[in-house]
Amino acid sequence: MKQVINIEGMSCNHCVARVEEALAPLEGMKKVKVNFKKGQAVVKYDEQLLNETTLVSTVNDLGFKASV
Repeated sequence: MKQVINIEGMSCNHCVARVEEALAPLEGMKKVKVNFKKGQAVVKYDEQLLNETTLVSTVNDLGFKASV
């Protein structure tokens, strides 16, 4: 499944790297691409192993505000 996650609070490319590094190892994650200018992450994942709630909470745990 492909999903766009809106992310508020990213201020630099280091933030982008933190989000990508947090999402990439999640079980079922296939691809993660974070766009700083758009304030979004586009992810592809196996919906049998991963869900929107986990994606959003993972980003929120980093101190950002995420929504789908």
